[in-house]
Amino acid sequence: MSEPVTLAAQARVDTESGSRYLTQLCKHWSHKFPETTFSPERGVVPFGEGRRFTAEADPEGLTLRVEAPDLEALTRMQGVVAEHLARFAFREDLGGIAWTRVG
Repeated sequence: MSEPVTLAAQARVDTESGSRYLTQLCKHWSHKFPETTFSPERGVVPFGEGRRFTAEADPEGLTLRVEAPDLEALTRMQGVVAEHLARFAFREDLGGIAWTRVG
């Protein structure tokens, strides 16, 4: 039996508030997904059905990663993460989030 294929995309956001945004995103989703784990530097939200969001913060920014079993779900995850991040970062212009497919 073969392992299911997982697609992934990653984006880098330059911001001095990466740790704060990581915490806000993870706390927000932890109500619906109790398996969510996070620290000031790294967060993981298991959305279920093969979908997962990971964020890593450092002093210069935030690295976002989404994983999903198919392109439609991956695209939807990218939009959901970008929309929520924009909502939490409304005081700061983060510019457009450019996602890159990764292996």
